[in-house]
Amino acid sequence: MCGFTVYTGSVAKTKLEIAHETYRIKHRGPDNSYAVDFPRGWMSFHRLSIMDTSAAGNQPFIYQNVHLTCNGEIYNNLQLREKYRDFPFKSTSDCESIIPLYMAKGIEGMAKDLDGEFALVIYDAKLDKFLAARDPIGIRGMFYGYTAEGDICFASEMKALHKCCKEVMPFPPGHYYDGESIKPYIDIAAVEKYNDDDYDTMYKKINELLTKGVEKRLQSDVPVGFLLSGGLDSSLVCAIAARLLKKPIKTFAIGIEDGPIDTKYAKIVADYLHSDHTEILFTKDDIFNSLHHLIYLIETFDITTIRASMGMYLICKYIREKTDVKVLLTGEISDEMFGYKYTDFAPSPEAFQQEAAKRVRELYMYDVLRADRCISSNSLEARVPFGDIDFVKYVMSIPPERKMNKKEITGGMGKYILRKAFDGDYLPEEILWREKAAFSDAVGHSSVEYLKQFAENYYTDQEFEEKRKKYTHVPPISKESLLYREIFEEHFPGRAETIKDFWMPNKEWENCNVNDPSARVLPNYGKSGE
Repeated sequence: MCGFTVYTGSVAKTKLEIAHETYRIKHRGPDNSYAVDFPRGWMSFHRLSIMDTSAAGNQPFIYQNVHLTCNGEIYNNLQLREKYRDFPFKSTSDCESIIPLYMAKGIEGMAKDLDGEFALVIYDAKLDKFLAARDPIGIRGMFYGYTAEGDICFASEMKALHKCCKEVMPFPPGHYYDGESIKPYIDIAAVEKYNDDDYDTMYKKINELLTKGVEKRLQSDVPVGFLLSGGLDSSLVCAIAARLLKKPIKTFAIGIEDGPIDTKYAKIVADYLHSDHTEILFTKDDIFNSLHHLIYLIETFDITTIRASMGMYLICKYIREKTDVKVLLTGEISDEMFGYKYTDFAPSPEAFQQEAAKRVRELYMYDVLRADRCISSNSLEARVPFGDIDFVKYVMSIPPERKMNKKEITGGMGKYILRKAFDGDYLPEEILWREKAAFSDAVGHSSVEYLKQFAENYYTDQEFEEKRKKYTHVPPISKESLLYREIFEEHFPGRAETIKDFWMPNKEWENCNVNDPSARVLPNYGKSGE
């Protein structure tokens, strides 16, 4: 992960002021920091060197009238370099290939033609405009805001805009800014027509497209590692990578020391793949020592995001401090497409598809936000194979009745078609066909229970009822959520609207009208957490 800030108009007063605000996201890129000024603003960049680690890869990139800052990985970089081979490239950085593409096709055409995970801003001196774009899912963080004078600003994280902007919002995924307004260039969750592949073809395409998604994300000039929870999704990413690389991969698992769940399953996978495996255990004290700072880093008050971030943040902290790994592949974005435990209760295929589309469109506020912040806050880069554009498009186009968990077909096993696509010798049977456990629960049920119990003791019932009334946008639904909200407001007063709502099951469905996001409260949780 890298980090950028772009301040325009009257907010860009002095180098000292700019340096102070942009320093808030220095953790995203400790290898190099640089800023350039324009008549109407500043563009600064903190670099985490991944591709072309030499000084030639430092940003902003400047060519003629184009100034580019981009936090991203461009997976069709080589194809773009071949297409624009007359362009005088100065580095082998994948992001530099964005410039000739922009010069040929403009901001909208550029955004449509990029295959990757990106958040970027361009200053075009010829047009005297600042332009911007974000990848279709929002894997890379990006916010925009307006100063009191109405000037637009951009940053990789909200905290770099909080002090100088009157209003701040997430830059929507799949959108671009043309210097005047923000417009969509793709809705990756939309499906015009479902595909009519037979089952064998469908399994083959799922396998091939996810394999390509992993393969693209192995490109790196620095060491790559893998977060391995022992669940299906991260295990598949590791299994595919191990096949492609034909050498031991580095895997990392985490759990709480007084009752980890997934660490034992992660070790089964690691042993099967012969990976170089590291297991990290954290304590109850680690939870409370980290909580306040964690909420500042991840910029949310959402219950499930904070619960799940605790383990991810601590494992990334260990990786950063104890290893040379700088890139991490993760298993996010599978549940949104193939289903959660609660989507077993979807009343119809149409309802299942609508829920999947909603979850994919909102990923940037929840699981993707968690992965970005937990990893980038430790100066590492996240790559998400399940978020590969071609893979997402294909899976979303599969008729929803095939993705639903129908017991007569699946035997009650969720994500059945994904499991079938990798049936064979990718993973041990006990992993491939293991029931799902939520990551926040799988690091250890006691981790969540400690947080809930602390909040229960921290507030009386009367205090909870009185304090929750202060928040009209997404009011707290439990003492735990009130605790998170109050910490969030300490760091970012008045910024709650950057989070749309709590991540919760669809309360309109049978068995889903619950007051806790954990799958453990659902009647179909089964043995997944044992």
